[in-house]
Amino acid sequence: MAKNRKLTDLKNIGKKIAGRLNQAGIFSEEDLRQAGAVGAHRMIKEKHPNEPLPVCYYLYSFEGALSDKHWNEIGEQRKKQLKAQVG
Repeated sequence: MAKNRKLTDLKNIGKKIAGRLNQAGIFSEEDLRQAGAVGAHRMIKEKHPNEPLPVCYYLYSFEGALSDKHWNEIGEQRKKQLKAQVG
C-alpha cells in the first residue's frame, strides 16, 4: 500500500474533508498518518474554532482512512477511545 496517496484516494475522505485537512496543513496520507486521527481532528478544530465538527464525520473518517475501513466499521470500542482522546 502506497504511503503517500492523495487524501481523496483514502476511504472516507471526499473533497470537503480533504479541503479541511489541507487548511490544517495535511496534504497526503503520510501527513495524516503523522498527525493521527485525533491530531487531525484537533488541527481542524483550531482552524474552525466556532464551528461544531461532527465527530463521526471527521474523527471516525480519519481513523477509517488510516485503517482502510469505512468509518462505521472501526468498532464501538475504538470509537469510544477516540472520543475520549478528543475530549
